[in-house]
Amino acid sequence: MLDAVLSLTVLAAILLLIGAFFLWRRTGNAKNALLMVLLAFVALMNVAIWTLPDAGGEAPLEKLEQGAR
Repeated sequence: MLDAVLSLTVLAAILLLIGAFFLWRRTGNAKNALLMVLLAFVALMNVAIWTLPDAGGEAPLEKLEQGAR
């Protein structure tokens, strides 16, 4: 289930980046476009935190899945 949430988060971040580009090109509103880019960056960093392994070689997502079994 958490894999689906992380996948949707990545898709949302990609759509935010595309939307920010089109918002900037169409209206010239740089402030809102930059806020959308910042939100996409934060979402991708959250995904990275959950999926990248630590020094021990185990990702927090794997630890969570092992604890649920």
